[in-house]
Amino acid sequence: MHFLLTNDDGIDAPGLATLERAVRLLPEATVTIFAPTTEQSQCGHRVTTREEFGVTQLAERRYSVDGTPADCVRVALYAFAIRPDFVISGVNAGGNMGQDLHISGTVAAAREAAFHGLPAMALSHYLIRDLALDWTRAGEWTRQVVSELLPQPLGDGEFWNVNYPHLPADRSETPDRVSCHPCRAPLNVSYESTRLTPSATSHRYTATYSARPMEEDSDVAVCFGGRIAVTRLRI
Repeated sequence: MHFLLTNDDGIDAPGLATLERAVRLLPEATVTIFAPTTEQSQCGHRVTTREEFGVTQLAERRYSVDGTPADCVRVALYAFAIRPDFVISGVNAGGNMGQDLHISGTVAAAREAAFHGLPAMALSHYLIRDLALDWTRAGEWTRQVVSELLPQPLGDGEFWNVNYPHLPADRSETPDRVSCHPCRAPLNVSYESTRLTPSATSHRYTATYSARPMEEDSDVAVCFGGRIAVTRLRI
């Protein structure tokens, strides 16, 4: 199979390297990478339509794009005429669940592929502050998840969204994979405000991701509970 890989953390991100290593372990896998030159986290489904953007070939089948994750998929498909069998975005350093689905550049790349009729998957790793991320372990999870989901047919406009839990180093077992729905509870909203002048203030978002509300059996509840959340999404 021919896989197109991308992300929103940038071409040099460890999560993309982890994804590439995992996919190359699959039988007869061909890999092409189009990824942003710089980090594009939380850019959503933004695309570049009113200005030029550069694409640099770094090696065979490896391209750096001065644009967004959605740009990466579009330019690969239509400027370079690449027609992959499957598009995978990630592995993102940070969760993408519930309301994150509309904010995430990682998810947007998979959604963009689905718009063009291609099966796709977004992979993200929830982060707990001060707990090291084990990319080797994440790579093994990725190999298993991709191998398991590839044979499962996706309907037109469908794609997978997968979120890994952040587990302590002594948890060596592979977490259970659980099919679930996106959490509908909104992200918690909290701002710290500072008076600049009598008529102007500045505001800084201060809500804590780990304290976000969650619905039972949702992707947030599954992932925060130490299991791999697998969600089938439809555009």
